[in-house]
Amino acid sequence: MLLPQPIQDVIYAFSRLPGIGPKTASRLAFHLLKAQDELTTDMAEALAALKTSIGTCPVCFNYMDSSSQQCEMCKNPDRQKRVICVVEEALDVVAMERTNAFQGSYHVLQGVLSPIEGVGPEELRIRELLDRVNQGGVDEIILATNPSMEGDATAMYLQKQLGQFKVRVTRLARGLPVGGDLEYADPNTLMRALTGRQELS
Repeated sequence: MLLPQPIQDVIYAFSRLPGIGPKTASRLAFHLLKAQDELTTDMAEALAALKTSIGTCPVCFNYMDSSSQQCEMCKNPDRQKRVICVVEEALDVVAMERTNAFQGSYHVLQGVLSPIEGVGPEELRIRELLDRVNQGGVDEIILATNPSMEGDATAMYLQKQLGQFKVRVTRLARGLPVGGDLEYADPNTLMRALTGRQELS
């Protein structure tokens, strides 16, 4: 059965999103078709505002309301400006904030180094990070890139670049997850847990 073009267009649009296959895209499209007009109108307005009302913070490059001069965290006087946590994407800031354990500042690289995909240092917000550190007032840089090949390569590159400054450079600890069993851990995770062991006090 050939579907009307508007339905096919919506299915195609949904299927282009990460983690959504053709079946899920079809279910979402048909759900919207049967939903009250208010839902589809609200969704359309929210999607339009997503592109027109969101900007990038000129300090940390996290997302912010485009009518603001800086994001909420950069404006917050209670945040520690002397400690900067470097993350790959804005979504990583959300994950860090969920812990309620970090009260410093952030710097969003907007990606990772990936020569295969043509992403070099110039495509990331690395120069802006170095400028922030060069201005002074920074004691520590926490490299919180993902534990992947690209994330590790990016962290190593940043560590080398930050070596010219008198600033402490740290990396997020890695190891066994809470509630995990040793027998199910892969050798790489076990090796990192062993290397990063801490003394009990």
